[in-house]
Amino acid sequence: MSSPNSPLDLTLDGGTLTARLVDFPSVSGEETALADAVEAALRACPHLTVDRFGNNVVARTHFGRPERVVLAGHLDTVPIADNVPSHVEGDLLYGCGTSDMKSGVAVQLRLAATVVEPNHDITYVFYDCEEVEADRNGLGHLFATHPDWLAGDFAVLMEPSGAVVEGGCQGSLRADITLTGVRAHAARSWLGDNAIHKAAEVLRRLAEYRPRRVVIDGLEYREGLNATRIDGGVAGNVIPDECRIHVAFRFAPDRSLEQAEAHLREVFDGYQLDIVDASPAALPGLSQPAAQAFLAAVGGEPRAKFGWTDVARFSAHGVPAVNYGPGDPNLAHKREEHCSLAAIAEVEERLRNWLTK
Repeated sequence: MSSPNSPLDLTLDGGTLTARLVDFPSVSGEETALADAVEAALRACPHLTVDRFGNNVVARTHFGRPERVVLAGHLDTVPIADNVPSHVEGDLLYGCGTSDMKSGVAVQLRLAATVVEPNHDITYVFYDCEEVEADRNGLGHLFATHPDWLAGDFAVLMEPSGAVVEGGCQGSLRADITLTGVRAHAARSWLGDNAIHKAAEVLRRLAEYRPRRVVIDGLEYREGLNATRIDGGVAGNVIPDECRIHVAFRFAPDRSLEQAEAHLREVFDGYQLDIVDASPAALPGLSQPAAQAFLAAVGGEPRAKFGWTDVARFSAHGVPAVNYGPGDPNLAHKREEHCSLAAIAEVEERLRNWLTK
């Protein structure tokens, strides 16, 4: 396992550098040692100016190019599951964060150190606390305190995407539907009003709900509305007076948060509905010239992003953004998390071509 005092050597190949990053434990809220190492390595690059806010590090070129692009990635991981230090088996590098998303961060660092005369000005963003609650998110803190550091014409979030461009992201609304009744002894149920039984109508609406499919910039987004938890009941001999159903609405990027909430309240008209979490969707922006140039450079067939990522933060500030990284999103957070060494090299080469040719 790497010592917190060990410097990062940005001349290492992408796979080896990923292994070094994985061996720096950086569970959310514990990114200081890795942020220190990233900052020190970037400050050694004379073509970059480096700024830091908390455990968020931003490095920028200033060549006066007509466009500025942003490459962003988070330094933190979910809690380690006996999968650090890293190890290699054939083409696969195993360890916590290999896929989500230290392989992407390694690519960023390699490019930051070696692309010294880019065809765009470039901003490299390394931020903390992505894997935890939104109010701790380092990218959100940077937008709130230093939005000028993040200005750009196009952004690439190095989230795991299997080396495929994933445009935009779904929005997310989570809500509680509270059903009330009258508590009574189960032996005299006619004296009460069973709140759990009232869940039947809510569940029927969910079962009969037909989610939309929406095509934006040639990408098909699928919506979903589902119950994810039901809480209710007092004791085996008590008619319950309350039942709560937790629902999750993943919506397409053509809906704003306000429109998504209005739709949810329409579906559950007549019921008490309380929004407990809300994250906006992000339009893919693939029709933008910068996005078109990016797609032409990296190749492949883009697809819609299912799930929420920090591309939504860039989109909300008028910067079109995509997800593109070497990791496999299906392996994120798993005990057996791993990443292909070939994919790391492939993504680095494609991005290097985009930034230099």
